[in-house]
Amino acid sequence: MPTKLSVNINKFATLRNSRGGNNPDVVKAAIDAQRFGADGVTVHPRPDERHIRYDDVRAIKRIIETEFNIEGNPREQKFVDLVLETKPHQVTLVPDELGQITSDHGWDTVKHKQYLREIIGVFKGAGIRVSIFVDPDTAMVEGAALTGTDRIELYTESYAKQYALGNRGKIIVGYVEAAKKAREAGLGLNAGHDLDLHNLKYFKQNIPWLDEVSIGHALICDAIYLGYENAIQLYKRQLV
Repeated sequence: MPTKLSVNINKFATLRNSRGGNNPDVVKAAIDAQRFGADGVTVHPRPDERHIRYDDVRAIKRIIETEFNIEGNPREQKFVDLVLETKPHQVTLVPDELGQITSDHGWDTVKHKQYLREIIGVFKGAGIRVSIFVDPDTAMVEGAALTGTDRIELYTESYAKQYALGNRGKIIVGYVEAAKKAREAGLGLNAGHDLDLHNLKYFKQNIPWLDEVSIGHALICDAIYLGYENAIQLYKRQLV
């Protein structure tokens, strides 16, 4: 079963914001991602709007034809309000700190079970599928299953680092165990963070029931050399 590719377009916004104006146009980046074969578009608005702005999210929602995924920290009420306003197909809850450069850990689903149950209920009540960011730890996956979430997203930074060091056979074991636990619990399975053209195929081969990956930084870096459409198609080939 092919795994869906959702393209995170935050880096287009980072480049735009570095000079002001509207070049590159992030709405066009979303339109083109879909036109070039992506199964979805992901954005991660942060409170400081240092890349994707809240108005970008509203504009992208108006043109989306595939799946729209909004990532962010639900402890920010502004984020919650935006998600409820725009009603994406999926919201991915990430426990980021204010000002954090990029996501670097998953939820402690045991410690924060009650909070997650409450906020997940808010989004599901609005008809939005919910995924929560989780480290490859079976205890955290078991905890996630008790929150009412529809899916988990496995945080793959440690996998990518160890893959680059030649330790792919060792590091993948924990991810497979976590993925199996999610499947046993009836949870959908996403993955993301530092997945690229080098390590993506092996991850998919070991977890063939993976529903979706969200990839931004690596894909956009590859697009500089390979072209945007070509990069999207190359990533999709890794997921068959």
